[in-house]
Amino acid sequence: MEPIKVGLLGFGTVGSGTFTVLRRNQEEIKRRAGRGIEVARIAVRNPAKARAALGDFVNTVDVGSDFESVVDDPAIDIVAEMIGGTGIARELVLRAIAHGKHVVTANKALLAVHGTEIFEAARAKGVMVAFEAAVAGGIPIIKALREGLTANRIQSITGIINGTTNYILSEMRERGLDFATALKQAQALGYAEADPTFDVEGVDAAHKLTIMSAIAFGIPMQFDRAHIEGISKLASIDIKYAEDLGYRIKLLGITRRTERGIELRVHPTLISAKRLLANVEGAMNAVEVHGDAVGATLYYGKGAGAEPTASAVVADLVDVTRLHTADPGHRVPHLAFQPQSVSDTPVLPIDEVMSGYYLRLRVADVTGVLADITRILADAGISIDALLQKESEQIADNGETDVVIITHDTLEKNVNAAIARIEALSTVVSNVTKLRIEAQS
Repeated sequence: MEPIKVGLLGFGTVGSGTFTVLRRNQEEIKRRAGRGIEVARIAVRNPAKARAALGDFVNTVDVGSDFESVVDDPAIDIVAEMIGGTGIARELVLRAIAHGKHVVTANKALLAVHGTEIFEAARAKGVMVAFEAAVAGGIPIIKALREGLTANRIQSITGIINGTTNYILSEMRERGLDFATALKQAQALGYAEADPTFDVEGVDAAHKLTIMSAIAFGIPMQFDRAHIEGISKLASIDIKYAEDLGYRIKLLGITRRTERGIELRVHPTLISAKRLLANVEGAMNAVEVHGDAVGATLYYGKGAGAEPTASAVVADLVDVTRLHTADPGHRVPHLAFQPQSVSDTPVLPIDEVMSGYYLRLRVADVTGVLADITRILADAGISIDALLQKESEQIADNGETDVVIITHDTLEKNVNAAIARIEALSTVVSNVTKLRIEAQS
């Protein structure tokens, strides 16, 4: 049987990794897929650089800069989009689908923002869009959600899904670094981009969480409704205080089914140091999924890098090859649920989310200040789990002290209202730092 022909758009870290893994493991892949899979054409902005990277294999593949000609080529069966972004990538993916070609992509931003449009176009043409590599690199979390856990009513997903921020937070905790220093170290080691905004401000994690939420709960992609907070404003003192209280701070993506709607949020979060997620360090990723039948499951591994991500891309290529001639009606739907069964369950605004809270504020060390604070919290219906007075060396001589409050679960809007009243007290000399706490599900 003739091999499946792949047109590769982009030849950066993931594209070159995909080519390498396909070549190195070609016999094993052929045994699994039932036929060979080969990259026939590569489109890249700098063909000379790509040809140099191909080395001994330069004469086995056509390399050029015309992306449209690869997409339009009738000999190409699968278009593998490795460009990134939501501009030209969207145009090329839709063009490939219009030509009746299957698509494999690692582009989480594209799917989070335009996934609903892309999947509908693919459904209408009877082609597949595979995207395992778009979330958590080499961890097969998409396949787990779409297929392995299909018997379950998914209750929640909680994940460390950005390796850059996890590395930074690990360094801040283990070595006592501030954010800026830890970021510079991450950049020097290649874990962070020169412009790290998408990573450190939580946007990358929100793209991935949007995709997982849609698959888990059978809702459309709704990236614009995700609540996103990053770690750039996180103070090292809060990491220390959290540790003293038995917590660690992680940038978590959390999506949960509730009676009132779906939670979809990314933010720094306190989790018990005893939990497995709290002990995921460095640039590693981990995703915890709770299903009603299976209970809690944890998926752990490298969330980025050439070959870990290529592993997921090649797995998608194998899946598409296996199902290339299958009746479209018998394939697993893109978002796990049949298209006509996608629900309109609302995504909750952050004000309506229930959570525990960590509050830190600096106060004048005078009689009555704690009574005023606890009265405001009580008036807002907020129950206190722990209240600690923490004197640090920097402020002990100023007649001031840090107060750290841990609350039981409450509505975010009630906490925000209480914070506004607390900050208005004359004895409170700083803004309140607010972090959410994720209890064991």
